[in-house]
Amino acid sequence: MESKFAHIIVFFLLATSFETLMARKEIGGPEVIELLKEYESNLMCKGKRMWPELIGVPAQYAKGIIEKENPFITDVRIGLIGSPGTADFKCFRVRIAVNILDVAVSMPVIG
Repeated sequence: MESKFAHIIVFFLLATSFETLMARKEIGGPEVIELLKEYESNLMCKGKRMWPELIGVPAQYAKGIIEKENPFITDVRIGLIGSPGTADFKCFRVRIAVNILDVAVSMPVIG
């Protein structure tokens, strides 16, 4: 009984230490500007932008399909799912996330 009471006390102490999330009234702040830049650059990309049909396909085969279907893609990167990557957006780059069997496990998209 005492341990339950202690857990409840700890829970409330932790809960009160966090700030509540509040909506900001600011419009046009730096976050909005960055999102708009990414959105505009995504609209400016030429050719096919995503390949949902390549989920479950071997990575090298998927790479060939992507390069064939969009000649503007010059950088196709293959990496294990969950591996770190850069956060910048490039219209000429596609990342293929693969499992240990070298099979695409998520939809390759421009970025």
